[in-house]
Amino acid sequence: MIPSHSYGPSDYTVRIHGSRIPAFAFGHGLREFGFASRPIPRQLPKAERGMWNLLYQLTLSIVLLVAGPIVLLRRHRHYTPTLLRRLGLRPTPVKSVNRPLWIHAVSVGEVGVAATLAPHLPADLPLLITTITPTGQARATERFPAADVTYLPFDLGYAVHRFFNAYRPRLLILTEGDLWPTVLRCARRRGVPVIVINSRIGERSFRRLRRFRPLISPLFEPVDCFGVQTPLDRDRLLELGVDSDRVHVTGNLKFDSPEPDLAANLESLFLRLAGGRPILVAGSTMPGEEEMVLAAFESLGAGEKALLVIAPRHPERWKEVAERLEHTRLNWIRRSSAAASNAGSAIPGVVLLDTLGELAGLYRLATSAFVGGTLVPTGGHNPLEPARFGVPVVAGPSMENFLEMSESFDAATAWARVNTVGELATCWASWLDKPQEAGRVGQRGAVVVKSQGGALRRTLEMLRPWILEAEGSS
Repeated sequence: MIPSHSYGPSDYTVRIHGSRIPAFAFGHGLREFGFASRPIPRQLPKAERGMWNLLYQLTLSIVLLVAGPIVLLRRHRHYTPTLLRRLGLRPTPVKSVNRPLWIHAVSVGEVGVAATLAPHLPADLPLLITTITPTGQARATERFPAADVTYLPFDLGYAVHRFFNAYRPRLLILTEGDLWPTVLRCARRRGVPVIVINSRIGERSFRRLRRFRPLISPLFEPVDCFGVQTPLDRDRLLELGVDSDRVHVTGNLKFDSPEPDLAANLESLFLRLAGGRPILVAGSTMPGEEEMVLAAFESLGAGEKALLVIAPRHPERWKEVAERLEHTRLNWIRRSSAAASNAGSAIPGVVLLDTLGELAGLYRLATSAFVGGTLVPTGGHNPLEPARFGVPVVAGPSMENFLEMSESFDAATAWARVNTVGELATCWASWLDKPQEAGRVGQRGAVVVKSQGGALRRTLEMLRPWILEAEGSS
């Protein structure tokens, strides 16, 4: 029999739909109840765990009541149509009468991880896919046409119980973490095993959580098994009190993801827009970073030497970045309107990629790619998508969220690291003037990607006993 005890999550944060709240934040409330007035035990007693759950439900309810109207006003297009489903008042019609295997994926990146795993799961197990973000929902609907795809409900007791009653899952797989206390507690009470895959622990989260380990133990308990990306993630879990026999270093599934396609019409469009110029792609840029990228591009001579494709990380920032471009002297165009432009139109210097699902495939055309979230202190983003195509990659100093991956690229001299706008401009200028040198950097990056494979096989080995048990349940 598979053991029913549990261990911890991947990034140790509680999500209030759309925002991460460190789990230890609830510890301040526990102190007010007097729980921290004595030496803190390794794990909270049962009565205090009950109080923790009550405090969490009250806190979440207050947050939703206060922040909900603000979020709806600012992002009503995203959340108003799905509000009733998130509250558990209008469940999505269930496609399958059989109990599904439930995979939760927060947004687009996690959906990609789920899509790498799903084809290797038993075909006779129906799938339930949940997301939190609208972009993740759109991608999941596209990638899993035969599955039940819906939003994860708000982590309120009645909404979560209605969700479990509607879908009756056999097994819950969390991609890269995203632990919700009520969901986990409900899963445990109903005997639904919970597995975390492809998990990692950021440096900042680890430092905070290490200080409040006993206060967040209720988050850890309902999880049965999880695989982490690196030995460093494993060591951090062990230091947080997780049993070593329940931690598996499986690697990063993104290394094993299939190569994204590039539609022929999209390729011809960007080749036409480039007009024979090299294409520079700045992917997953963050607030404050677009200005730096544009300044570096302008110092190159702007559109005279290359076409810049700039892709903000979050779709809600497309309008903001467009307004920023309006205040430059650059000739630019939105990707969403580019197809309607005629061949006689002025050749743009910049394309704002304001469409979903195209960036990964577009890297095939890039002469160089900049990894966003690295020139500003946000922890960085995944460099694998451009590197797998042999595209030379340049990144800033902030890669704390992908520490081991960045160390692999550093050790192999498989990318360039820059710290300033001037260094980014110099790097791009050098690679445009010396394409063979840039090509060698790109090939070293492709070798790093290939050498890191095997995570899919190891993840499936870890999941096998749980999948067998799920197949035997009814």
